[in-house]
Amino acid sequence: MDSHHPDDRNHTHVRPWRAIERRKSRQIMVGKVAVGGNAPITVQSMTNTLTSDPQATLRQIAAMEEAGADIVRVSCPDVDSTHALKTIVENANVPIVADIHFHYKRAIEAAKAGAACLRINPGNIGSADRVKEVIQAAKDYGCSMRIGVNAGSLEKDLMEKYGEPCPEAMVESALYHANILRDHDFHEFKISVKASDVFLTVAAYNQLADAIDCPLHIGVTEAGPLRSGTIRSAIGLGNLLWAGIGDTLRVSLAADPVEEIKVGFDLLKSLGLRHRGVNIIACPSCARQGFNVIETVAKLEERLAHIAKPMSLSIIGCVVNGPGEALYTDVGFTGGGAGAGMVYVGGKPDHKLSNADMIEHIVGLVEAHADTL
Repeated sequence: MDSHHPDDRNHTHVRPWRAIERRKSRQIMVGKVAVGGNAPITVQSMTNTLTSDPQATLRQIAAMEEAGADIVRVSCPDVDSTHALKTIVENANVPIVADIHFHYKRAIEAAKAGAACLRINPGNIGSADRVKEVIQAAKDYGCSMRIGVNAGSLEKDLMEKYGEPCPEAMVESALYHANILRDHDFHEFKISVKASDVFLTVAAYNQLADAIDCPLHIGVTEAGPLRSGTIRSAIGLGNLLWAGIGDTLRVSLAADPVEEIKVGFDLLKSLGLRHRGVNIIACPSCARQGFNVIETVAKLEERLAHIAKPMSLSIIGCVVNGPGEALYTDVGFTGGGAGAGMVYVGGKPDHKLSNADMIEHIVGLVEAHADTL
């Protein structure tokens, strides 16, 4: 479960400096999930198990579903994978996107197997005739499509024309293939123009956003390990989301796919675009702290990971900023002296609490509050 920021009341904003005016895109369906238009920005990831092993893949999908994934993509590089896709689609609770590279016949097989969406990379899917066959399969079996342009695999003619991957080359590739789809009266598509370079990614998406009204799938591809990849993604995706660009996103990390989902929601929560789970506000800690803030927050984050309902919790080590932060959170704890601190509920001081008992007590308060939402 998630919600929009309470200040988002149509276009009248209580705090105008928080307002994000989303780009107006047309809406498509990825299975049962709406993408674009006024639908919430969706968060997705991709499995890294062998798709040909449906049980292992379904276990990973289930973990992503629990973390909040709206859509999951699986790679379909061979016949064994598209054969297993039917079982995966039938047992997953989220729409499944089939990722297709090189072999256009895999796209046709994936559509028949029940994929909600086909992701094709124009630079390596083959001739226009092959793309046309994929379009027909999408029509026949009710799939949407994603045109996935990647700076690392642009068409040869565009590389010769521009000399290197650049925003203009990526947008030209995207629009060329979008026109093929539209020429065949197919409009259920979204587009991505990803690069590992943050500057190139943002520039390409900005150009594309002005050139077409379809939904945009945003991401910084091959962003890197968990920490540095999260930072790179936050810079690129944060820039785009703040500008109102993006209808669905994937954070591409060399890490557990569940971490991609978590980071994606954290990005959206930071911008007030979607809210899911407990948003913990915590100080970095210093010599004033009345308890071990870092250790406490780590334990609380782990203990509260199961809560999907949106709510806020402040954990502040001392009284300098603690009471002020607690005014705006559902539950708060501010460190004090003599081994005890103050618990705030609904922004108001409620009762004192021993530091030794705080984790169990706060978990109980948060769970109880979540039950009322």
